[in-house]
Amino acid sequence: MHCPFCGEHETKVVDSRLVAEGQQIRRRRECISCHERFTTFEAAELLMPKVVKNDGTRQPFDEDKLRAGIQRALEKRPVSVEEFEACLTRIKHRLRATGERELPSREVGEAVMQELHKLDQVAYVRFASVYRSFQDIHEFRQEIDRLASHKVPSEASE
Repeated sequence: MHCPFCGEHETKVVDSRLVAEGQQIRRRRECISCHERFTTFEAAELLMPKVVKNDGTRQPFDEDKLRAGIQRALEKRPVSVEEFEACLTRIKHRLRATGERELPSREVGEAVMQELHKLDQVAYVRFASVYRSFQDIHEFRQEIDRLASHKVPSEASE
C-alpha cells in the first residue's frame, strides 16, 4: 500500500479489525518512511453475473432495476425497509452463489418470485403477473389457487 502522504511503497499494518458486520476489514497503517498513519478498508469484490435476456443479449446485472421491480410489487404493502433490504441481499447472494458468469434472466425472475412468495403473497402475485405476462383474470386465479395450495413458485411456472 502506497503512503498517501509521501508516496512510499512500504507501509506496515498497525491494527486490523472487522467492520460493517464482518463485510470489511479496517486497517490502521503506518508509513515506514514518514511515519504518518492512515486507515484503509478492505472488502471482497464480489461480481454479479451478467444477465442473458430472452433475445440473447447480455447485460450487466442492474441492482437498481431489481430494486425498482421489487419496490413496485411491494407498493403499499406492510413490508419494512429492513425486510425489503434483506430480501434484496438474499436474491443477490443466491445469484452470486451460482458461481456462473452469466445467468438467464429467467433465473433472476425466479429468485425474485421465491423471495416475494416468502415475504408477501400479494406482492408475489403482482410481480408474477408482470413477469409471466398474465393475459386475463383466469391466469391470476390460477396463480392464487397455486398459492392457496402451497406449491413452490418454481413449480408454478411449468
